[in-house]
Amino acid sequence: MKRSQGFTLVELVIVIVILGILAVTAAPKFFNFATDARVSTLNGVKGSLTSAGAMVFGKAVLVSKQALPTATLTSPAIDIVYGYPAATVTAVQAAVDLETTEWDIALETGPLVSIRPKDKAYVAAGAANFATTACQLTYGPATLTAKPVITVSTGGC
Repeated sequence: MKRSQGFTLVELVIVIVILGILAVTAAPKFFNFATDARVSTLNGVKGSLTSAGAMVFGKAVLVSKQALPTATLTSPAIDIVYGYPAATVTAVQAAVDLETTEWDIALETGPLVSIRPKDKAYVAAGAANFATTACQLTYGPATLTAKPVITVSTGGC
Protein backbone atom coordinates (compact mmCIF):
# COMPACT_ATOMS: atom_id res chain seq x y z
CA MET A 1 0.00 0.00 0.00
CA LYS A 2 1.32 3.40 -0.97
CA ARG A 3 1.24 6.01 1.74
CA SER A 4 1.10 9.67 0.70
CA GLN A 5 2.99 12.25 2.64
CA GLY A 6 2.47 16.03 2.73
CA PHE A 7 -0.48 18.24 2.01
CA THR A 8 -2.66 18.52 -1.03
CA LEU A 9 -2.79 21.70 -3.04
CA VAL A 10 -6.34 22.40 -1.86
CA GLU A 11 -5.30 22.17 1.80
CA LEU A 12 -2.42 24.57 1.24
CA VAL A 13 -4.64 27.09 -0.56
CA ILE A 14 -7.21 26.97 2.25
CA VAL A 15 -4.53 27.60 4.89
CA ILE A 16 -3.09 30.51 2.89
CA VAL A 17 -6.56 32.07 2.49
CA ILE A 18 -7.28 31.76 6.23
CA LEU A 19 -3.90 33.34 7.08
CA GLY A 20 -4.59 36.16 4.63
CA ILE A 21 -7.96 36.90 6.22
CA LEU A 22 -6.41 36.93 9.69
CA ALA A 23 -3.61 39.22 8.54
CA VAL A 24 -6.00 41.72 6.96
CA THR A 25 -8.18 41.94 10.07
CA ALA A 26 -5.46 41.83 12.75
CA ALA A 27 -2.62 43.86 11.20
CA PRO A 28 -4.20 47.33 11.53
CA LYS A 29 -4.63 46.77 15.27
CA PHE A 30 -0.93 46.04 15.70
CA PHE A 31 0.47 48.54 13.21
CA ASN A 32 -0.97 51.97 13.91
CA PHE A 33 1.60 53.99 12.01
CA ALA A 34 -0.37 57.27 11.97
CA THR A 35 -0.57 57.43 15.77
CA ASP A 36 3.09 56.52 16.18
CA ALA A 37 4.04 59.23 13.68
CA ARG A 38 1.98 61.91 15.46
CA VAL A 39 3.40 60.98 18.87
CA SER A 40 6.97 61.03 17.53
CA THR A 41 6.41 64.35 15.81
CA LEU A 42 4.97 65.94 18.97
CA ASN A 43 7.97 64.69 20.93
CA GLY A 44 10.22 66.18 18.25
CA VAL A 45 8.45 69.53 18.56
CA LYS A 46 8.91 69.34 22.33
CA GLY A 47 12.64 68.78 21.84
CA SER A 48 12.83 71.67 19.38
CA LEU A 49 10.97 73.97 21.75
CA THR A 50 13.22 72.96 24.65
CA SER A 51 16.36 73.59 22.57
CA ALA A 52 15.04 76.89 21.24
CA GLY A 53 14.18 77.97 24.78
CA ALA A 54 17.71 77.20 25.92
CA MET A 55 19.17 79.22 23.05
CA VAL A 56 16.85 82.16 23.73
CA PHE A 57 17.78 82.01 27.42
CA GLY A 58 21.46 82.07 26.48
CA LYS A 59 20.88 85.13 24.35
CA ALA A 60 18.93 86.76 27.21
CA VAL A 61 21.85 86.13 29.55
CA LEU A 62 24.22 87.81 27.10
CA VAL A 63 22.12 90.98 27.12
CA SER A 64 21.30 90.74 30.88
CA LYS A 65 17.55 90.24 30.44
CA GLN A 66 17.23 86.78 32.02
CA ALA A 67 15.81 88.09 35.33
CA LEU A 68 13.21 90.45 33.84
CA PRO A 69 9.53 89.42 34.03
CA THR A 70 9.00 90.71 30.47
CA ALA A 71 11.40 91.86 27.80
CA THR A 72 12.03 91.59 24.07
CA LEU A 73 15.06 90.23 22.29
CA THR A 74 15.98 91.45 18.85
CA SER A 75 17.13 89.69 15.73
CA PRO A 76 14.73 87.90 15.63
CA ALA A 77 12.26 89.74 17.83
CA ILE A 78 11.09 87.37 20.58
CA ASP A 79 9.10 88.39 23.63
CA ILE A 80 10.61 86.74 26.69
CA VAL A 81 9.57 86.02 30.26
CA TYR A 82 12.49 85.50 32.64
CA GLY A 83 14.76 84.78 29.69
CA TYR A 84 12.57 82.17 27.96
CA PRO A 85 10.10 82.65 25.11
CA ALA A 86 6.80 84.07 26.38
CA ALA A 87 3.69 81.89 26.26
CA THR A 88 2.28 83.70 23.24
CA VAL A 89 1.68 82.46 19.73
CA THR A 90 4.10 84.97 18.18
CA ALA A 91 6.91 84.22 20.64
CA VAL A 92 6.58 80.46 20.18
CA GLN A 93 6.45 80.82 16.40
CA ALA A 94 9.51 83.06 16.47
CA ALA A 95 11.43 80.57 18.64
CA VAL A 96 10.41 77.43 16.72
CA ASP A 97 9.66 77.77 13.03
CA LEU A 98 6.60 75.53 12.59
CA GLU A 99 4.70 75.36 9.31
CA THR A 100 1.24 76.82 9.84
CA THR A 101 -0.04 74.57 7.07
CA GLU A 102 0.72 71.55 9.27
CA TRP A 103 0.27 72.88 12.82
CA ASP A 104 -2.39 74.79 14.74
CA ILE A 105 -0.85 77.10 17.32
CA ALA A 106 -3.33 78.74 19.67
CA LEU A 107 -3.35 80.66 22.94
CA GLU A 108 -5.25 79.08 25.82
CA THR A 109 -6.16 80.50 29.19
CA GLY A 110 -3.48 80.09 31.76
CA PRO A 111 -1.62 81.42 29.70
CA LEU A 112 -0.69 78.35 27.74
CA VAL A 113 0.10 77.90 24.08
CA SER A 114 -1.20 74.72 22.47
CA ILE A 115 0.44 73.20 19.41
CA ARG A 116 -1.35 70.37 17.61
CA PRO A 117 -1.37 68.72 14.20
CA LYS A 118 -3.91 70.29 11.79
CA ASP A 119 -5.80 67.00 11.46
CA LYS A 120 -6.56 66.80 15.19
CA ALA A 121 -9.27 68.73 17.02
CA TYR A 122 -8.47 71.18 19.79
CA VAL A 123 -9.06 70.01 23.38
CA ALA A 124 -8.87 72.55 26.21
CA ALA A 125 -6.16 71.77 28.77
CA GLY A 126 -8.68 71.88 31.62
CA ALA A 127 -11.19 69.56 29.94
CA ALA A 128 -12.24 66.47 31.89
CA ASN A 129 -11.25 64.15 29.04
CA PHE A 130 -8.02 65.96 28.14
CA ALA A 131 -5.73 63.01 28.86
CA THR A 132 -7.61 60.67 26.54
CA THR A 133 -8.68 63.00 23.73
CA ALA A 134 -5.82 65.48 23.33
CA CYS A 135 -3.12 65.16 20.71
CA GLN A 136 -1.15 68.30 21.38
CA LEU A 137 1.70 69.99 23.13
CA THR A 138 1.15 72.75 25.69
CA TYR A 139 3.75 75.38 26.53
CA GLY A 140 3.50 77.28 29.80
CA PRO A 141 5.50 80.39 30.70
CA ALA A 142 8.67 80.42 32.74
CA THR A 143 8.82 81.82 36.25
CA LEU A 144 11.70 83.43 38.08
CA THR A 145 12.68 80.05 39.55
CA ALA A 146 11.45 77.56 36.93
CA LYS A 147 11.83 76.85 33.24
CA PRO A 148 8.78 76.77 30.95
CA VAL A 149 6.53 73.75 31.39
CA ILE A 150 6.17 71.78 28.15
CA THR A 151 3.64 68.94 28.25
CA VAL A 152 2.87 66.44 25.49
CA SER A 153 -0.58 64.83 25.57
CA THR A 154 -0.91 61.90 23.17
CA GLY A 155 -4.12 60.20 24.31
CA GLY A 156 -6.08 61.29 21.23
CA CYS A 157 -3.40 60.80 18.61
